[in-house]
Amino acid sequence: MFAHVLKKEYFCIIFNRVIKGMYQLGIDIGSTTIKMALVNLSPSLSSREGEQKAVIVATAYERHNAAPAVVGKEMLKKMLASVESQKSKDRPSDSKLKGEEKVSIAITGSVGMGYAQRLGVPFVQEVIASAEVVKQFYPEVHTLVDIGGEDSKMIFFEPGRVPDMRMNGNCAGGTGAFIDQTATLLGVDVTEINGLAEKASHIYPIASRCGVFSKTDIQNLISRSVSKEDIAASMLNAVSMQVVSALARGTEILPKVLLCGGPFAYIPELRKHLQKAMFSSVESQKSKDRPSDSKPNIADFIIVPEHSQFVPAIGTALLSTKGQSTKYQVAEAMRLFDGTADKTADLTHTLPPLFGSEEEYQEWLKSKNLTPTLSPREGASPLGGDGKEVRFFLGVDSGSTTTKIVLLDEEGRLAYKDYSYNNGNSYNAFLGALQRMHETLGCDVEIAGSCSTGYGEQLLKTAFSLDYGIVETMAHFTAAKAMMPEVSFILDIGGQDMKAIFVENGSIQRIEINEACSSGCGSFIMTFAKQLGYEVSDFARMATLAQHPYDLGTRCTVFMNSKVKQAMREGAQIDDIAAGFSYSVIKNCLYKVLKLQSFDQMGDHIMVQGGTFRNHSVVRALEVLTGKDVQFSPIPELMGAYGCALYALRRKGGTL
Repeated sequence: MFAHVLKKEYFCIIFNRVIKGMYQLGIDIGSTTIKMALVNLSPSLSSREGEQKAVIVATAYERHNAAPAVVGKEMLKKMLASVESQKSKDRPSDSKLKGEEKVSIAITGSVGMGYAQRLGVPFVQEVIASAEVVKQFYPEVHTLVDIGGEDSKMIFFEPGRVPDMRMNGNCAGGTGAFIDQTATLLGVDVTEINGLAEKASHIYPIASRCGVFSKTDIQNLISRSVSKEDIAASMLNAVSMQVVSALARGTEILPKVLLCGGPFAYIPELRKHLQKAMFSSVESQKSKDRPSDSKPNIADFIIVPEHSQFVPAIGTALLSTKGQSTKYQVAEAMRLFDGTADKTADLTHTLPPLFGSEEEYQEWLKSKNLTPTLSPREGASPLGGDGKEVRFFLGVDSGSTTTKIVLLDEEGRLAYKDYSYNNGNSYNAFLGALQRMHETLGCDVEIAGSCSTGYGEQLLKTAFSLDYGIVETMAHFTAAKAMMPEVSFILDIGGQDMKAIFVENGSIQRIEINEACSSGCGSFIMTFAKQLGYEVSDFARMATLAQHPYDLGTRCTVFMNSKVKQAMREGAQIDDIAAGFSYSVIKNCLYKVLKLQSFDQMGDHIMVQGGTFRNHSVVRALEVLTGKDVQFSPIPELMGAYGCALYALRRKGGTL
């Protein structure tokens, strides 16, 4: 998520003046981060009798990586302990926050409600918290715009009226998640987005209303060799246009406008694009009570507060004393999250564990020992080393995002393999793979036969004069049949596509593929692993031993965000969520793509392929849900290229 902009931990203690009075703590638990703000109400700073002024004493910001209780506990201890022990020359010792002093606490955020209930502290809705900050600190503000990791808000203030609050729906278009997704597609860290956008020379149209459509637009720009600088700026412009159009909905945006949220705090270029979008909207308004010569000055239009990313947390702190709020001693508050980190009693949507123990997992792995034909040549170089001329056969699978090559000798043994990302250029990706192959083998390789498949099949076949080109299903069928001659069902799940091949009497009888939606594919898991702060391999490994896998259903990537937040609100741990994704991939395949009436249609000899099945928890989820034994090769992500190499070998008269 957008919080990748930050270091793992952002922590700040602020002491500007001597303060005595009541302390209030606001905790904002969002989909990816926790924000905390400690506020002091001091009558000594007020200008009128009986009035209390609020001063921000300390703030803290950190990614929770789907473990809000664990991270929140450490953040809270660190912040309160630091404040308590702080010694300042301009602060008398009797004004120090001591262990016996009281602190009122409230929680907000998209994941905060469940934790508020379990911890027994008040919950404050985010927009109400933000409105409170405007009321107390920025009374001149007419419009508030807040962009978070997965949501966006706009609040309109009118004197004597209840604030008009607007929020995005389930879709995360026009939010920090959208920015993060673009950074992933560009192959850069999200911290680089602002620097790239500063150097842009052209803005291209990008659909920001939906992650699925925006991804298509961005990949199209990449394939056209549009610069990363222009794509980054175009994306920020799309986010700004989406926020204005989706949230304003025709309502005039009047100054002053307060911007809050992490994206605004850390991406100045986003602020510039939003200013242009809003100012354009204001200029286009035809208002009877506002003559054309009274248009607002852009320089006076925007306010970006010093603590813009903490606005909901600050507002929650201010509201923490409302009603029957519990007041904690500092020592008690530091133990607030104790007992919640391992709590699973509240989980209501769980599935069976994939493996009961590490030992069970290892025994399972031993039973999956497909095809000795993939063993590298032993005791000799890939080129023989005995003076005998060796012919080789090359297979290439040129996908939409990756290029895979496999080199086999004439006995069908694996001599070389390569897997690389296209970065929008299939030709260069294949050329680079060939160069690496020759460098690794140390000499020229005689290619006796070659074959291509996939998205770039015709391009590579023509450009490099390859011998053959075959459709993907035939390549995967050829590879599976070579390893399992009696194969009855082949499931191939790649980064953005899914294919199911039904086999009867050694021949393909039926093929099913996914349509526009890429939910349940490899990018589905990769996206969420990165959002939660984990490498895909680590995410997959945790899933294998989860004891309470959370049932995330079969929703698409866009709407899965809300399901993950629900899981975290209920206290699901990261391994439970990871295992839930493994189940979700297979459920999506079985129930949405294949729509199987009976698992008997799959037969008893099932083979899985594609990079997604390097995740063993996905393989096991298929076994648990169907009750079938499933086999996979040591190189599932290369099976398309392997099938092509076998096809070339057989057509050119190899011995296999």
